[in-house]
Amino acid sequence: MYYDVVSAKYLHDYQLEIIFNDGTKGTADFSDYAKRGGVFSNFQDIDFFKKVFINMELGVLTWPGDIDIAPETVYTKVTGKPLKKAI
Repeated sequence: MYYDVVSAKYLHDYQLEIIFNDGTKGTADFSDYAKRGGVFSNFQDIDFFKKVFINMELGVLTWPGDIDIAPETVYTKVTGKPLKKAI
């Protein structure tokens, strides 16, 4: 099953409230991404992180410069459960 992000709301620090197309809703902490380096080094600037938006065509969290995080990764962060593999 595929999960698209349909809503993302900045809460504080690196916390986002996320809603998926299946109705699942929860909070995810992305502070670990600010430590990853590469394209995610932009997240060290919290004002940049706050510019999050949803690419509605793809259902992904997106930031300026075409930085995104796959919805299945976000779903796992929100639910704490690994995704079921497609058969």
